[in-house]
Amino acid sequence: MWLVRHAEVEERYHWVFGGRMDIELSPRGHEQAAALAGYLGQRSFAAIYASPMKRVQQTLAPLMANGAPRPVVLQGLREVDVGDWTGLSWDEVRSKFGVSAFHWLDQIESDSIPNGEGARALQARLEPCLRRIFQNHAGQRVAIFCHGGVIRMLLAMLLVFPLSKMAAFEIGYASITEVVFRPHRACVELLNFTPWRELAA
Repeated sequence: MWLVRHAEVEERYHWVFGGRMDIELSPRGHEQAAALAGYLGQRSFAAIYASPMKRVQQTLAPLMANGAPRPVVLQGLREVDVGDWTGLSWDEVRSKFGVSAFHWLDQIESDSIPNGEGARALQARLEPCLRRIFQNHAGQRVAIFCHGGVIRMLLAMLLVFPLSKMAAFEIGYASITEVVFRPHRACVELLNFTPWRELAA
């Protein structure tokens, strides 16, 4: 299972909790998406699943132009709802709610973001997505194009870790994280690989 985060969003949304906002990619993000497509286009996938959100669909577009399988869009893969934090910068969250934005996963895990989606609710909507993928593609390579919050929750579920512990893992723009399933356990074989950065070096 290849977990792929969308590319960089518009600059005005950097260090902002976008959540359910339907944000577009920046010019740099489109370049990252093209580099990502170049890398992924050399691999074959039995299926591609994707969030319906604009930033994910724009990240997918160059890969689709290269003949990749038509993505299966699942509403359950959309980004976590950050409630009253939506559209606020990290500094604004600190000043309005007295919370360091660096602890955002702790806040989701404890269901402490006002009107936001807690970890249990997020897990509940991701579980059917995982079941569908496991049932339809056992033993096959599948890509999931989605969001940073969703990838961290999927990793927490697959590795049986608390969501807050996923703060130790960077999940950068247009990054790939590969999870391989072996008997009785899931193993991360690639974490936060960013082809647009490494291939340009």
